Amino acid sequence: MFGRFLELSIATRDIAASVAFYEQLGFAQAITGDALRHRYGVLSDGRLSLGLHEQERPSPSLCFVRPGLAGEFAALELAGFETERAQFGEESLHELRLRDPEGHAVTLLEARTFSPAAPGTASESQLGYFSHVSLPETDFGAAQRFWERGGFVALSELDTPYRHMPLTRDGINLAFHAPPLCPQAMLVFESADPQARMARLRTPLAVPSTRLPRGLDRARSALIEAPDGMLLLLVATGS
Repeated sequence: MFGRFLELSIATRDIAASVAFYEQLGFAQAITGDALRHRYGVLSDGRLSLGLHEQERPSPSLCFVRPGLAGEFAALELAGFETERAQFGEESLHELRLRDPEGHAVTLLEARTFSPAAPGTASESQLGYFSHVSLPETDFGAAQRFWERGGFVALSELDTPYRHMPLTRDGINLAFHAPPLCPQAMLVFESADPQARMARLRTPLAVPSTRLPRGLDRARSALIEAPDGMLLLLVATGS
């Protein structure tokens, strides 16, 4: 129902600081178009594209492209989705905003806002292999029903590296975790030795956070907070 995954949209008050942070972690800038009226940039590690928006908006928001969006509006409502925002002006990019049961935002756009990377240019960031976006959810069952209507497939719950329910689909993987573990969304990366990766980071911006999610082993995980407030969690592969 949602369409093709485009980006994880993140609001930032200082796009230059956010761009510098992700670039120093090995993310590369993509070529953006002029469909948006605010300052906007996209960075990618080859698996995950981060859309940085210098604008007040829900953050983060999973953003998808669905051509013919205006004509599909009724079908989305019939499927049980309640629209928080609908923009269908003749001189603006068509956009819908939805919310899952916990309040996490989903943005649907009529068309792409940046050019895809050329084939063969994908590369891993200094953080390791991007695994999934982890969302705090109070009611896993209600969240599962919402995201499965959108095209995701839920898998069995896992206990490592923390208790979570994985969900998969083309373009992006999700997970649900309990809010007491961490009240914010997290970008989760895997590597053989997260602490060694942290030691090799050559940026003063990537300072390990002292508020590691509850129950995680500090010897096998690390947490970084981006200037825009996004949390990046590094965990050991197979943990």
